[in-house]
Amino acid sequence: MSGSLARQHILVTGGGSGIARAAAERYHAEGACVTILERSASHANDVVSGSGGAIRSIVGDAMDPEVLASAVELASDSGGALHHLTCGVGIFDFYAQIHELSPDGLVAAAGESWRMNVLSALLAVNIAHSSLARGAGSITLTVSESAFNAVGGGVLYGSSKWAVRGMVEHLAAELAPLRVNGVAPGGTSGTRFGGLVALGQTASADAVEGRDQRIARATLLGITADPIDHAGAYRFLADPVDARAVTGMIIRSDAGRRM
Repeated sequence: MSGSLARQHILVTGGGSGIARAAAERYHAEGACVTILERSASHANDVVSGSGGAIRSIVGDAMDPEVLASAVELASDSGGALHHLTCGVGIFDFYAQIHELSPDGLVAAAGESWRMNVLSALLAVNIAHSSLARGAGSITLTVSESAFNAVGGGVLYGSSKWAVRGMVEHLAAELAPLRVNGVAPGGTSGTRFGGLVALGQTASADAVEGRDQRIARATLLGITADPIDHAGAYRFLADPVDARAVTGMIIRSDAGRRM
C-alpha cells in the first residue's frame, strides 16, 4: 500500500478497545505495521482477528517496564526503529466527588488515576524513546475534553488529563526533533472505559444511563462521537508528511463541547 503511513512501525498502548483501537485500526488500514499492547487477552484477540492477523499484539500491563520493552521491540522494524507511539491507556472516575471520599479512599483513587492516565504514558515514552529516535518518530498522547473544561468526569480524572495536556508541551520541548502531540476526545460511545478499582467502579462508562443523549445535547454538533470519529486526528498526527511541521499541539475532537 502506498501513502505516508505505509511501512511505518507503530505501537499503540491500550489498543484493544475504544479510541485507541480505532486509531490502531486506522493506522493499519493506511498501511502501517501496527502492534498493540493490551491487558485484556480477549480484546487483543478481537483486534488481531479483525485485521486478519496483520495487527500484532502483546497481552500485558502497560505499567510493567518489561512488558513495555517487549512491546517496543516487537513493534520496531528490523533496525530497531519505531516510527510512532500512541498512548491510549486510561481510566475513568465516574464523576467521583472529593467531599464524599474518605481520606484513605482519596489517596488510593488519586494514585490509581495518576498512574493509569499519566504515568503509563510517561513510562511508555521513557522506554520507547531510543527506538523512536532511531525512527525519527513521533508520539501522540490521549488527552480529553476534561483537560479544557470541568466536564466529562470528576476532579480526579480531570486533573490527570490536565497533566497529560501539560505533558504534550513539555515533551515536545524536551524530545525535539521528535514530534509530540495530543488528541482530546469528547464524550464517546462504545469505549469500554473502565472505572477506578480503588473505588469499586467495575462498570464501563457506557453503562451510565442516558449518557450518550446527555453528551450530544452539550455539543455544538449535537452528536455523541464513536471511537472511529477520532481516528482521523490520530492518523494525521502520526503522518510524517502531513504533520511534519506539527508538534506541541492538541486536536480537540469534542464535537464542539462547551461549558
